[in-house]
Amino acid sequence: MQNLLHIQTLGALRASGYTPRSVKQELRDNLIEKIRRKETVFPGIFGFDDTVLPDVERAILSQHNILLLGLRGQAKTRIARQLVHLLDEYIPVVAGSELNDDPLQPISRFALDLIAEKGDDTPVTWLHRDDRYVEKLATPDVSVADLIGDVDPIKAANLRLPYSDERVIHFGLIPRAHRCLFVINELPDLQARIQVALFNVLQEGDMQIRGFKLRLPVDVEFVFTANPEDYTNRGSIITPLKDRIESQITTHYPTSIEIGRKITEQEARLSAPQREGVYVSEILKNLVEEIAFAARESDLVDKKSGVSARLTISAFELLHAAAERRMLRNGEKKVTARIGDFWGVIPSITGKVEMVYEGEQEGAHSVAMDIIGEALKKIFLQYFPDPTKLKRGRESDPYGVVRAWFAAGNAVDLLSDAEDKKHLRALESVAGLAKLCDTLDGLPAADKPVFMELILHGLSEFEVLDKDFLQTRLVFKDFITGNLKDEDDDDMRDLFN
Repeated sequence: MQNLLHIQTLGALRASGYTPRSVKQELRDNLIEKIRRKETVFPGIFGFDDTVLPDVERAILSQHNILLLGLRGQAKTRIARQLVHLLDEYIPVVAGSELNDDPLQPISRFALDLIAEKGDDTPVTWLHRDDRYVEKLATPDVSVADLIGDVDPIKAANLRLPYSDERVIHFGLIPRAHRCLFVINELPDLQARIQVALFNVLQEGDMQIRGFKLRLPVDVEFVFTANPEDYTNRGSIITPLKDRIESQITTHYPTSIEIGRKITEQEARLSAPQREGVYVSEILKNLVEEIAFAARESDLVDKKSGVSARLTISAFELLHAAAERRMLRNGEKKVTARIGDFWGVIPSITGKVEMVYEGEQEGAHSVAMDIIGEALKKIFLQYFPDPTKLKRGRESDPYGVVRAWFAAGNAVDLLSDAEDKKHLRALESVAGLAKLCDTLDGLPAADKPVFMELILHGLSEFEVLDKDFLQTRLVFKDFITGNLKDEDDDDMRDLFN
C-alpha cells in the first residue's frame, strides 16, 4: 500500500487497480502472510502459545467476531489491541468523511453526494491502521445513541433541516468505526436493551438508526471481552447476542513460574536506579510468582474473582522500592533484596484479592501474610527437606545445629533497614545456617544471604522456630526457650517497677 500513498483523487485510485477489502478479509490475509513468514503474531503475550492464541488465529482465519472470556488480568485487552497490527498499514478514505468511507464503496450521505458532485476529482486521504482502533469500556450508562447514533437537534437547527432528513443524524461509535477494529471491554456491563442494539450489526452487517429508513452496511471487526464473574454478579451477556458472536475464546492465568516471570519482568515499571542499584536473586523472583499461585489456591480468596497478573507486577515493583528505600536511607550504592522486604509488598496483595467470608473475618493483612507464608513454604521445599518429616536426632536432621542454637536461648534480630553487611553478620551469628547453604550446588555468593534467610523463614512456617513481627524488625527464636526468656524478662521488669 505504500506505493499508493501519493494518490490524492478517486480517479487516480481507480486507475491504480486498488481493490477494496473488508476488515475481516484484511485481518485474514495479513495473518496468513505472517504465518507463512513465520513471524510472531502476538509479541509480548506469554503462556498462550498452545491454548489461546491458536484459537484467536483460527477465529481470524474464519473471519469471526471474537469474545475473549476470562478472569481479570489475563491479557484479554492486550490481545485485542495487538490485532490492529494485522490491518493494512494505510487505507484510502473519502476526504472529510466521518465514517471512513471507502472511495470505491461509499456508504455515507456525505461521501455519496461528494462523489456525485466531483466524480474522479473527489479528494482521497489515507488512514493509518493506528487510527482504525476503537475501544469502549462498557458501563451501565452507555446508551444506544452512544453506540449507534441518534437525531442531533443542534445539527438540525443549524442546517435548518427536518428531523426526517438523514443529514441530522449524529453517528455513534460503531458507524464511526466503519472499516475499523472495534473493542468493547466488559460486555456484560452493558444493559440488556443496549446489547439488543448490536444484533443487526453482528448478524446482518448493517445497522439502523431510529426514525430513518437507511441501513448502513458498516464493516467492523468486533472483539468483546468479558469476565465470567460478571455473568452472576453484575450482569450477563444475553443469549441471542452470545449466539451471534461466532468465536468465544477462554483465557487463563500463567501455568508455570517461568511464564509468570516473563510477564512480570516485561510489564514491571522500574526506574533506571532501581534496575541498576537493586539486585534481586532468582529465588526472590520465583517467590513473587509463587505468591500469586498461593493466592489462587487459598481457601480465603474468592476463586471466582481470580487473582490478576497485576498482583505480581505490583509486588515486583514494591520489592524493588523496599530495597531501594533501604539503600537510600543507608547511603549505599548497591543493595540486595531480602525476604524481609516482602512485608513491604503486602499492599500489592491486599488490593488485588477478593476474599470469601472467612477471609474477610480474618482481615486483608492477615490473609496477605498467610499467602506469603504458603509461598515461602513452597520455595523452601524446593531446596531443603521438610523439617516436620525428619527423624529425631542430629545425625539425620540437617537442621540439628540450628535448632540447638535457638534451643540454647539464642535469638536473631533482622532489622528491616539494616545495611547489607550488618544483615549478613546477623545471619552468620546463627550456628549451622551458613553450612546448610553450602550443601546447595552452584549457589552464587550473592544469593547466600537470601538462602540463609529462607531457612529461618521456612523453619518458622513449619513451626520449628517462632517468628515475631515488630515495627522495624523480624525476631526468630525457639518456641519454648524464647518464650520462657520473654516471660522472665517481663517478671524482672515487674519486680523493679
